[in-house]
Amino acid sequence: MSKTEAEYRQVIERCKSLFLKKNQDYGTAWRILRLPSITDQIFIKAQRIRTLQETGVSKVGEGIEPEFVGIINYCVMALIQLEFQTNTSDEPSRMDIPTDELETLYDAQVGRVMTLLFAKNHDYGEAWRDMRVSSMTDIVLMKLLRTKQIEDNQGATLVSEGVEANYMDMINYAVFCLIKLTNN
Repeated sequence: MSKTEAEYRQVIERCKSLFLKKNQDYGTAWRILRLPSITDQIFIKAQRIRTLQETGVSKVGEGIEPEFVGIINYCVMALIQLEFQTNTSDEPSRMDIPTDELETLYDAQVGRVMTLLFAKNHDYGEAWRDMRVSSMTDIVLMKLLRTKQIEDNQGATLVSEGVEANYMDMINYAVFCLIKLTNN
């Protein structure tokens, strides 16, 4: 296993553990959210990260790392929501997902995202390792604004990737940020 894969899996295990613990506390109440609402939740987290990076002050006592974890988990929620929307065999309004099924859905989405990561990481030569966390935060914000525009256009694009690809990229950038923050 490569260093990147080991670091990536460690970050994802941290995120998944929190995701499943929150599921124990709240259930799958997030299933009520439409995709634009999830996108806005991710936007709030990314904007808070940027504010903390610029000011260096947190008045609520939580730092940047938990916000990146939140971005990853909300993006996974969005990908799961997309899967339920496109899978006509499941009732789209099904709210409750048993924990074992939810864990399987989480792992499946992260597996797809990791496949994308390793393909891009090969082509880009791990360029993210030389990037600043602040730059990757800006890229996440840009991808959020793109996603919001696509959502406002009811998913229509002329030549661009859709919202799914943007959620996947946001997960990868947030993981990269957590790897860099952990290693510093």
